Amino acid sequence: RYRAQRARKRRCARALRAATALGVVAGATLPLLDLTGTLGGAATGWGYLALLLAAASLCCDRYFGVTSGWMRNVATSQAVERRLQALQYDWASECVREVLGPTDGTASEAAERCLGVLRRFSEDVTELLRAETADWMVEHRAGPAPLVAQSLAMGGAGRAEAGGPHPGRFPLPPGTRPNMPRQRPPDVR
Repeated sequence: RYRAQRARKRRCARALRAATALGVVAGATLPLLDLTGTLGGAATGWGYLALLLAAASLCCDRYFGVTSGWMRNVATSQAVERRLQALQYDWASECVREVLGPTDGTASEAAERCLGVLRRFSEDVTELLRAETADWMVEHRAGPAPLVAQSLAMGGAGRAEAGGPHPGRFPLPPGTRPNMPRQRPPDVR
């Protein structure tokens, strides 16, 4: 799956980055050409439109995670290939052990070693895919709502250093006192 998606994601990421770069260059040069009088006076409007296209391309790339998704895809694909090479090496070493003869155990122990090799490979790939999925979820969770919660948590963190509430807690409205449980006076005898 990672190999199949790599080319499509690479083309999309490069197209968005190229559109951003071309939009910035055109947005900067068209108004300058308009100042020199080379073009007929409408170049400034086209320059603003080119800058808007560059900003839209950059926002699409960041919001949909096209370039970062491509990079994650490449890294995960390479990691799976490394795990597959390790599996092939471990499997070949177990096959050589079998060819040399049962010098270090019975056939059931050899089967257990082979199953252990497969189990390690399966667990490695599962952990790799779980980590990649978690990274993807964290990246796509960063929308407007989490940013508000993050800013509130950051505001609470600054007050925690100054003796205020714990980080991540919402501040109390002005003029209110913290709600503390009532305590009984100590018994005096």
